[in-house]
Amino acid sequence: MSQTTDRSFDISQSLDDLGPDERMKESSDFLRGTIAEGLLDRITGAVPSEHDVKLMKFHGIYQQDNRDVRDERRRQKLEPAFQFMIRVRLPGGVCTPSQWLMLDELARRHGGETLRVTTRQTFQFHWVLKGSLRPIIQGLHEALLDTVAACGDDSRGVMCTVDPRSSTLHAEVASLAKQVSDHVIPKTRAYHEIWYGTQRIASSAPEEPFYGPTYLPRKFKIGFALPPSNDIDVFSQDLGLIAIADDNGLEGFNVVIGGGMGRTDKDPSTYPRLASLIGFVPAENLMACVEAVMGVQRDYGNRKNRQHARFKYTIDNKGIDWVREEIERRMGMSFAKARAFEFTSNGDPYGWQKSPDGLFHRTVYIENGRLNLRALDVFREIAQSHSGSFRLTPNQNIIISGVQENQRKKLDSIILKQLGPDQPSALRQNAMACVALPTCGLAMAESERYLPELLDKVEAIL
Repeated sequence: MSQTTDRSFDISQSLDDLGPDERMKESSDFLRGTIAEGLLDRITGAVPSEHDVKLMKFHGIYQQDNRDVRDERRRQKLEPAFQFMIRVRLPGGVCTPSQWLMLDELARRHGGETLRVTTRQTFQFHWVLKGSLRPIIQGLHEALLDTVAACGDDSRGVMCTVDPRSSTLHAEVASLAKQVSDHVIPKTRAYHEIWYGTQRIASSAPEEPFYGPTYLPRKFKIGFALPPSNDIDVFSQDLGLIAIADDNGLEGFNVVIGGGMGRTDKDPSTYPRLASLIGFVPAENLMACVEAVMGVQRDYGNRKNRQHARFKYTIDNKGIDWVREEIERRMGMSFAKARAFEFTSNGDPYGWQKSPDGLFHRTVYIENGRLNLRALDVFREIAQSHSGSFRLTPNQNIIISGVQENQRKKLDSIILKQLGPDQPSALRQNAMACVALPTCGLAMAESERYLPELLDKVEAIL
C-alpha cells in the first residue's frame, strides 16, 4: 500500500482498532466525563477518575502533586499532596490592565502567590488545590478570560510575534490570532456547564461541528510571525503563518506546516522537524486555510500511536506534496508562490521602544518567567494606573505596552525600586528552564529552581 493511501491508523478505522485515548474521548460526552462529580469528592484532593484527569487537559488543567513531599507522604501512608496547574488561553499574549489585576488577585488567593509566564505567551497558575479550581476559572471569566483548549488534543494557544516597533501591523495580526483562537477552540458546552454552572440545553445541532467526538490525534500549535522577528520560532509550529506586508498594509501569509521539536527518549522513530514552506495565502482566505490544514490532521493523523500523532509525522507519512494538494482541495484554491521574507532576530528588545503611533513600550526581564510576590507587587502597581496593555513574549518576558511619554519615568522608578536594574546579560537573556520539580510529573531533575545558581556559576567563569 502506498504512503498516500495507508489509512490503517487514522480516524477512518474502528475505534476498537485505535488507541485507548481515542475511545476515552469518544465516550466522554464531549469532554464532560465525570469531572463535575469528581470535583465534589471531598475524600481525596485529586480528581479520582484517570479518564477525567486526561479530559481536564482539554479544560486547561493538569493534575499534579508536590514531589518534594511525595516520598514522605508515601511512608506515612497518605495520598500524594495533589494540586493542579491551570493554563490560561491568551491569544498572542495580550493582556489588559484589568485582566492583569484579576490574574494577580487569583494568584495571591489560590495560586501560591506566584504566576508563571510561558514560552507560548500565556500564564500558568501552580499550587492550585481542587477546591480552588472553580473560583479561579470563574474569576478569569469575569475578566473575559478562559482556559479552554490550553491543553489537550486540540488547537493550543495561538502565538503572535510581539514587536512594539510595528504597532499597526502587530495590532492587525494580533487581532487575527485571537480570531483564529476563538474559531478553533472546541465548541462543546461542557466547559460552561462544569465551571460556570450553566444548565445543559438539548439541541439538534452538532456539539462539535469541526472536531467531532474524538477531537484531534494530538495537540496542534499555531503561531503568527511578523518578520524580521521570529520570536515565536515559527518553524517549530504545526501551522506557522508568516505575515507579509507592503506599504499599504497586510497582504497575507506564507504558510509553513509540520514543525515540532519534540522526540521520545530511546525511540529513534521520533524526531524533531522544521516546518515546511508550502506557499502564500491572502489574508481574506486565512480562516479557510487554518480549517483545511487542521482538517487534514484531524482526518489523517495517527490515532494508534500517540508518539507518532503530531502533524509532522502525518506529513512525512503522506508526503508534503500530497498534504499540500489535500489542503488546497479543502480550501477550494491553490497556494500562491511564497513571498520573500527575512528573519533577523528572535530575542526581545530591551529598554524603551517607540512605535509609529508615538507610544512607548518597555520590556521587563522576568527570570524563568516566574512572577514571585515581589514581581506581582510591581506589576499590580503598574496595572492600577496603566492605560495600555501588557504583552507576554515567547522569551518569557513582559512588555509594558502603549505608554504615554509622560509616564515613562514613573514606570522606571517603580521597576527599579522593586526589581532593580533589568538589563540582563546575553547569557541570561537566552537562558530558560522548564518548571520541573517539584510540580511536574515528568521531571527527572531540578530545572527552574537550579537555573539561577547555574547561571551565577557560568557567569563567574566567563
